[in-house]
This record gives sequence, C-alpha cells and structure tokens, in this order.
Amino acid sequence: MIHIDRIYGKIKITEPVILDLVNCPAIQRLKGIDQGGYYEVHFPGTKNNRFEHSMGVFILLKKYDAPLEEQIAGLIHDVSHSAFSHCIDYVLAEGSQKEQSHQDNVFEKFVRKSEIPKILKKYGVDLDFILDDSNFPLKEKDLPDLCADRLDYSLRQTAIFNVSSNEEIQKLLDDLITEGKCWIFTNYKSAQKYADIFLSLNRIHYSGIQTAVMFRTVGDYLKYSINKGFIKKADLYLTDEIVLRKIKPFHKKDEKLSRLFRKMNNEIKYKNNPADFDTHVFCKSRIVDPLCKHKNKILRVSEINPEWKKIIKAESKPKQYFIKFAK
Repeated sequence: MIHIDRIYGKIKITEPVILDLVNCPAIQRLKGIDQGGYYEVHFPGTKNNRFEHSMGVFILLKKYDAPLEEQIAGLIHDVSHSAFSHCIDYVLAEGSQKEQSHQDNVFEKFVRKSEIPKILKKYGVDLDFILDDSNFPLKEKDLPDLCADRLDYSLRQTAIFNVSSNEEIQKLLDDLITEGKCWIFTNYKSAQKYADIFLSLNRIHYSGIQTAVMFRTVGDYLKYSINKGFIKKADLYLTDEIVLRKIKPFHKKDEKLSRLFRKMNNEIKYKNNPADFDTHVFCKSRIVDPLCKHKNKILRVSEINPEWKKIIKAESKPKQYFIKFAK
C-alpha cells in the first residue's frame, strides 16, 4: 500500500497487521471526523480529519524506528473520537471542558468492542499490551513533553494553517531524534522554534476564542438534539456528516434548533464580555517544553530560556471565555 502524506510524503506500507488495521471500519470511520471539531467554519480552508492524523502518528513512529507494537498503538490511538472530535466534551456529562478527556476515558471500552482485537489476535499481538500507554513513551506523554501524537498534530496543523513552510517543517523533523525513549531536538534553535510555533497554534487555534465558541456552539447543538430525541448518544460515534444529516430535517420544525445551528455556523455575532455573557466556556490550553542538545547537555527549552518558564505557567491553565451572542 502506498500512502501519500502532506508532511511525510510517499510512504510504502507492507506490514500485514497495519494494512488490516488501516482498512478496518474503526480506522476508516476517522475519515469522517474533523480533526479540530468543526474548524472549517471558523478557519476556512483548514479542514482535515482524524484519519490523516492517525496515519501521521503511525508514520512518524515508523520513520523513527519505534517497535511495531508502538506503531500499532499510534495508528489506533484516536479510534474512540466521536463526531466533531473534542466537541463531545461539551455535550456529555462524562466529558471535561478543561481537560477534553472524554475520548481517552472511553478508549479501552471502544477498542474492545471494535474489530481491532480480532485483527491483533490474528497476528499474535497482545491487546492488553497495546492498550497500556506506559509501554509506549514515544507515542504518548503528558504535557509539556513531546510525543508522536503531539508532534504530528502540531506539525500537521502548522502546514494546514500556513504557520510555517514545508521546508521549515522538514528542517524541524531533520533536527529531531529519539534517545532514551524521548524526542529530542539536536539544537536549541530548532527546539525554541518548534515551541514558539506550538505556542502560536495554542493561542489562536487550540484555545483561542473562536475555538471556544466552536466547542460551545457545536456542543449545545448536539446536546439539544439528543435531549429532544432528534439523535441518540450512540449516533455520536458515527461521522460528522451522518450526524448532521440526521438532525437537519428538524431545523424547520424547531426554531431553537435552527438558531443553535446558525450559532454553530458562525452566523450570529458574539463577543467576550465577563460583565454580560450568555455562556461561560473553558478551553483546554496546551504548551510544550522540548528537550534539546545544548552545550553537550540535554536540556529543556525552559532551562535555557527562563522566560519560557513563565509562558508554561501561564499557558498550562485552561482558558476561559464569557460569550455574549447577538439577539
């Protein structure tokens, strides 16, 4: 199988277990799940999906010679995302606006109910081993550390949002190595550049006001639709398009639903006003503190640049907004 990736280029995939996983329904469904949630409305021209990112994490791990089991874990890590991705955390009580952790909370249960266990068993791969993130430090680590998941979505969105050129992205990848189960930049300059790019993405796209409004309005639209019986909770684990198709026939019959849809499509103006607001929204904030080689030592950016410590402290807290919509 030949896969063309916007970051990593042409990749030949030959491992039978990977090929079976890529083509299984659980992974293919991710083609219909927007990576950001409902980004196109707020950031035109930036639509991308969870399948692209999942393939990217697998490819990144493969390129840096991670074990096959870790590549598998990277490929399947997002299968439990609902329609509209992290918007689910603004719909269901089990979700968390500040942590956006619903997908992680349901991951194991979702995988076990999918066709993935049968595929892994076919190739003698231990499902319990794959489900234990502690086995895969290159794939997954907590903020502010780097991991394949975090590296791929940030570099991918750097390209999608035109934050950096392809040449600059490739330079960052060229200056990235794995050592001692950690991702390390070979020099401080590239580590700081990547950290600055990630900061920019966070402030504008990951936790900016437009994204907070997207989360809240899509969440309200879906929650209202569930409460009214237009869709069921189980429908949220279909695709974005199918969910919208199920709800849209009710727009003409329900004025509130129609207004919620207009809000979600950025057709109703809003402002951030703590003194007068309709809804209080939290948004998870992300920041990284990369390791790099510097003066014959391995140091974090914050150990070289003291100002970065202040930025980490400020950006690690969830952002909050007080949204007032026009009448």
